[in-house]
Amino acid sequence: MTQAALDSLEAKSPLASEAKSPLASDSQRLLVIGGVLLIASGMLFGDVFAMFVLHPNNARIGEAMVAAAQLIPAGDADGILAHFMAVGGFLENRGTKVDTHTHIIHMGYIALLLAMLQPWVALSAAAKRRVAWLYIVSAALLPVSIFSIYYVGLAYSPLSHIGWGSILADLFGALLAVALLIQLWGLWCQVRAPQESPVEPAYIGSDDPASRFLLVAGLLLLVSGFLYGAGYAAWTQSGAASSEVEILKAIVSHAAASQQALLDADFGAFGTHQMYRAINIAVHTHINEMGILLLLMSFVQGFIHYSERTRRRWAQLAVVSGFALPIGILLEIKLGIVGSIVADLFGFTMIVSLMAMLFGLLRYTGALDVEKGEAA
Repeated sequence: MTQAALDSLEAKSPLASEAKSPLASDSQRLLVIGGVLLIASGMLFGDVFAMFVLHPNNARIGEAMVAAAQLIPAGDADGILAHFMAVGGFLENRGTKVDTHTHIIHMGYIALLLAMLQPWVALSAAAKRRVAWLYIVSAALLPVSIFSIYYVGLAYSPLSHIGWGSILADLFGALLAVALLIQLWGLWCQVRAPQESPVEPAYIGSDDPASRFLLVAGLLLLVSGFLYGAGYAAWTQSGAASSEVEILKAIVSHAAASQQALLDADFGAFGTHQMYRAINIAVHTHINEMGILLLLMSFVQGFIHYSERTRRRWAQLAVVSGFALPIGILLEIKLGIVGSIVADLFGFTMIVSLMAMLFGLLRYTGALDVEKGEAA
């Protein structure tokens, strides 16, 4: 392509060159598309996990603890140990699923952040593309490895206490660290010896209505999340909340004395305590995560190849879903499964809005390639 053709192309479309439109580069496209797919996959996994693993697991944990308590008066140490071993298995099952869910989403957040930083990474286009592939592939395989920990266990492991799932998770985590260190090195090189690069990419300071809407909503959610977390922490530290240790002591004491009525009340208190803690932590984290997601997605609205009205509608759906999802989780305290259904519904609508935005991004990059081809 001649310089005259490049100048003509930039005149027709100021965002078409890599200097003015980072989405024209392979590395940023890969990170944006991969990041959105990771986030959507993590949210879908979370919906499935909540419905088919979390709630049944909680019930099994409660049943095992009740069964263990019934054996305390008889002093059946082996039976009690067996039930607590079962509890440990249920907790590991739940823990690996929670870790899988959070790692997929957080890797997607980092991918979007890296995509925005690409104009300031002083590496060659080929190097940035390879590093982007390293990050996306490792980010996809890390949660898969975590998911497999519970099912693979120590089978065929060369180590006595660490299974293949954990080994692979550590490996892909190390590869992610390598990819991030290379990105940081590129940023450091740019700081030390600035090269030609857009000082202010087009997604900074965008006047797109959908972008502004997502940005404001994301900031509101983050502030709300911080306040909610501070309020919950103050409540738990004030002594108003029941102590888990005290409840467990009461369970052991009343079980040993065969005081069934008091034991039933203790288990009810323990279940309530666990429910309040789990729901409040989930609300706090989901408010913050939805805020971060809306903030990140606000930066790419100018590159979504829809009309302004359509972009605004998808942004509105994302904002409504971002606020309603944690509200649905909070409603579980009073409404039980109905609150879970509300949370899952708005989690799904958030996924739909993300997929619609991703399709718009793909349309934009396709149109950009067509313009380049015509100019060449």
